[in-house]
Amino acid sequence: MDSLPDFPWDTLVSARGRAAKYPQGACDLTIGTPVDDTPEMIQSALAQAANAHGYPTVVGTCDLQGAIRGWMARRRSITSDVAILPTIGSKEMVGLLPSLLGLRQGNAVAFPHVAYPTYDVGARLSGATPVLIDTDADPETWPTDVDLVWLNSPGNPNGHVLSREQLRAIVAWARANDVVVASDECYAELCWQGQAPSLLDDAVCDGDVRGLLMVYSLSKQSNLAGYRAAWLAGDPAIIRPVIELRKHLGFMMPGPVQHAMVAALADEEHVSSQREVYRRRRDVLLGALAEAGLVNDPASVAGLYLWVSAGGASSWDIVNACAELGIIVAPGIFYGEAGEGYVRMSLTAPDVSIFEAAKRLPHLCDLLK
Repeated sequence: MDSLPDFPWDTLVSARGRAAKYPQGACDLTIGTPVDDTPEMIQSALAQAANAHGYPTVVGTCDLQGAIRGWMARRRSITSDVAILPTIGSKEMVGLLPSLLGLRQGNAVAFPHVAYPTYDVGARLSGATPVLIDTDADPETWPTDVDLVWLNSPGNPNGHVLSREQLRAIVAWARANDVVVASDECYAELCWQGQAPSLLDDAVCDGDVRGLLMVYSLSKQSNLAGYRAAWLAGDPAIIRPVIELRKHLGFMMPGPVQHAMVAALADEEHVSSQREVYRRRRDVLLGALAEAGLVNDPASVAGLYLWVSAGGASSWDIVNACAELGIIVAPGIFYGEAGEGYVRMSLTAPDVSIFEAAKRLPHLCDLLK
């Protein structure tokens, strides 16, 4: 525990306090958890499987395995022979994968220099050395003395997307240097420009998934964060030992959740509807940024967040100015030193908060002078 970083959200207490004093109340744009209802048909599927008196299996039901495989073929162009492991949300796999792969002191785990903190935590928990890399850069510039590289495309917090060409270059680099690559693709169905290809896409890896893994979750696209519905897919030679280890540990997705996942994966209409809800919220906030003297990163083209800067203002300058208007945002420095000068604004806040924040944001330019 001594090696873990401090929990960053505790440092927002002061800004939250100032925002709460705003006469019309606070608009919290820091949250990354869905606030919209879980679709009724998924709730019904969960209830139908409520008589779950027996233990589930670690690998899940045949129906779930088939549903995941079919969805990956339809939506992610993955038709190769991959192993699939249902996981209790994707965060547990991000945090535990280095340990499950047997990495320890003397090994190294690389991840994006602007990233969700759990990649760093997972490396430290295993005893491995965390290494920051710019995943948008040519992989030939990356250090080669690493054992595992995490990708995150679309990225949290910055919404950057890796192209097929970039991913192909990363695969070639990894195989030349005997490095395992794991890709966190949980925001892939929430693209505002173009598409976010998968690391396991046939056109990326040529159907050869050796050394390649991907993590996916239904938390964002289906509002299933509370169900903890996710999976790991990829190289069978890597995943099979992980499955055996999880059998010993009793890491099993509850049966009713598996049944609900099958229903969710079979229906694409609810995903499209939710995407449009987020698109509308995004457009509302984007429309207010220019008047506020703020700029969304031009490469932020996917995901549930805006990645916003204000000239030479520091992350905390923007956070504190927003707090004076009753708006709470996350400082970019939470996501690594390369995030300095940015703040993350979430699209998962309720409509009333999004629209109210958009009304207040134009006054921000006066506070940042």
